[in-house]
Amino acid sequence: MRRGNGRILTTHGGNLPRPKDLDELIAQGDREAIDARLPGAVEEVVARQVECGIDTVNDGEYVKAANLAGYSGYIHSRVTGWETLPIDPDVPPKREYVAARDKADFPGTYASGLWLAGAGGPIRPGFSTPGNAPKPPTSTRVCTSPITYIGQDAIARDVAAMKTAVEGKEVDGFIAALGPLSLGAGATNAHYASEEEYMFAVAEALREEYRAVTDAGLTLQIDEPEFATTWQFHPTWSVEDLRRYLEFAVEVINHSIDGLPAEQIRMHTCWGSGHRPHTQDIGLEHIADLLIKVNTQAYAVESGNVRHAHEWRVWEDVKLPEGKILAPGVVSHATDLVEHPELIAERLTNFASVVGKENLQAGTDCGIGSRVGHEEIVWAKLAALSEGAAIASRRLWAD
Repeated sequence: MRRGNGRILTTHGGNLPRPKDLDELIAQGDREAIDARLPGAVEEVVARQVECGIDTVNDGEYVKAANLAGYSGYIHSRVTGWETLPIDPDVPPKREYVAARDKADFPGTYASGLWLAGAGGPIRPGFSTPGNAPKPPTSTRVCTSPITYIGQDAIARDVAAMKTAVEGKEVDGFIAALGPLSLGAGATNAHYASEEEYMFAVAEALREEYRAVTDAGLTLQIDEPEFATTWQFHPTWSVEDLRRYLEFAVEVINHSIDGLPAEQIRMHTCWGSGHRPHTQDIGLEHIADLLIKVNTQAYAVESGNVRHAHEWRVWEDVKLPEGKILAPGVVSHATDLVEHPELIAERLTNFASVVGKENLQAGTDCGIGSRVGHEEIVWAKLAALSEGAAIASRRLWAD
């Protein structure tokens, strides 16, 4: 990953708005037409990012939507070993869901279904409506056979489209791929001798996808929100319980990238995209020292959300290892308000004061293509991100 030459480089979390015609093809489920349209759509979204002043760009995560399975579901066509089975009511669930702790404090909010709405606008098609909260799941994923990666052709197409789109442009390209915790931790293991053996098998399978990205000279972003959201999944855990689990999680993630070039890898974590109170999110101060044990060059951490914007001070006590890069989110996916460039610059100078300007990149909290109300707002946020980074750069390198 490049470091800025006298300025703070910009990037983002991943998900970006899709062209209308691609969405129409996805709605129709026309696989052949989707595959034919994707490379051109990737070129278009890369060009739009360059226009906004983004230095490290991606494919908008179009492939995840085009797989007709969304953020995490796309990977299930690339990794086998699980079956979807009916839930046994006599067997306790492995864990609760991503907002279990919040729900205890805001029962009315969760009963209404409003928490599933977007980032501040009206409830959108496909989300719950008041009085129509989501029903409990009736099925669950169970590992019943060896975890095997079969997505070689799919990731090869992703890589080819991305490399073509960035060719001749003064930008770097990244591809986001699901992390092993986010793929495996929520499913039940009924095949391997232990949870440890199971999770390491998940990590090994994903390494094939990761290697295809780094072998192509692109930056790999490991999407691992579960590093921060696991606390909500287990409302009975203590902080000590969580930290013990995250020590294991670090081993799993590091196993997934074993032998790959750390300088081409960044890890992203956040507290989930749900439009909810987030009052029970685990504080960064409890997990930052474990996060930096992951063997990547950069760490992209949600930092613009109003529940976490103050946590830049955590890095006063948790020292970023030498040679590493912090890419905090200084633009939020949790609001349709477009951050003022001066606010973005202020946030970046705060981070620079604790990690050093040379070790800093500017990012977004998470993917903003599906959580922000309208695509116009997304592009305005990215343009503001670039402008704010430029302001901060001028101040930081003024001497």
